[in-house]
Parts: sequence; C-alpha cells; structure tokens
Amino acid sequence: MSEQSRSDLPEFRPRMADPPPLIAAYLRKRADLVRFFTLRTGSAAAAEDVVQDLYVKLTETETPADLRNPEAFLYRMGSNLMLDRAKAQRRAAARDHAWSQAGAGDGPEPIAQEPPADEAVASRQRLQRLLAALDRLPPQVASAFRLHKFDGLSHGEVAARMGVSRSSVEKYIMTALKALSVEADR
Repeated sequence: MSEQSRSDLPEFRPRMADPPPLIAAYLRKRADLVRFFTLRTGSAAAAEDVVQDLYVKLTETETPADLRNPEAFLYRMGSNLMLDRAKAQRRAAARDHAWSQAGAGDGPEPIAQEPPADEAVASRQRLQRLLAALDRLPPQVASAFRLHKFDGLSHGEVAARMGVSRSSVEKYIMTALKALSVEADR
C-alpha cells in the first residue's frame, strides 16, 4: 500500500469505554470542586485531599439508579467527606489533649511521644513498600505525584514544571493514587 493511499484511510483510534456517570461528572467538575473546597477549607492542599478522597470514594461507589443530578451528588458527597475529616481531626486533637493531660504530673515518667517500636518498624516497612511501588510507576506519573504530594505544589505548578497540561497532571496523580492504594491494602 502506498503512502498516498494510507493517508486516505481513517485513523484508527480504539474506543475507550465510557466512564460511569459519577466519574464522568467528577472529571468534568474536578477543577470546580477544588475551588469550592478550597474556599470551604481555607487550604488548597486540604481541598485537593478532599477531592482525591472523593475520587477514591466514587471508584468504590455504585451510581444510584435514581440519580438525577450527578454534579449536586458530587458536591454533597465531597461536603460530607470534608465534614468527616474535620470531625476526625477535632476528635484526634481532643483525644491527644486529654491523653497528655491525663499523664501530666501523675507519675514519674512522662507519656512517650514516640510510637511503640513494633509500630514504628511496621510503619517504616509500609513506607518502604509504598516508595518502591512509587518507583515502579511510569516516570511522569511518579514525578507528578512527588511534586504534588511531597513538595506541596499545586496541580498547575506541577503542570508548569513538567511542561504538561493540568489535566495530564490530574490523570498522573489519580493513576499514582490507585496504584498506591492497591499496595497499601496488601
């Protein structure tokens, strides 16, 4: 077949399965969700965490049959996750405060601030497994994840630094989170 006749053929593009309605709505509204939760939490990093938690939750949730407004459902689900995170943080702070107060002055030894040795070793091993899993990811995915989660750069800053689109960065980070969550469940 000549080059001329080859160019007359339509380009072959495999058809990707359409994502479930909630995931499709999430992908369309992700930037809006981040802005919304940044205003609600007062922190872009906290908003990114809520939106990433929302994505993970959506991958585990079946779309309700009677869902009429997926976008409203996303905002409600994200708000619930944000409130759950705030409650958990308040409970942890109250528990830590009560624990430190209970041990203050009651005995000759202060309360240890370090975790028990076996927990520290298990945590280090888990961290090593996650870092190894991160190293096995494609270089672009691992780099985007490290810049965002470790260096604290926003998606836009990561995109500018890597010379890719913001959408690509979001996809890279979602890919990394999926892979790491599989490893964390082991």
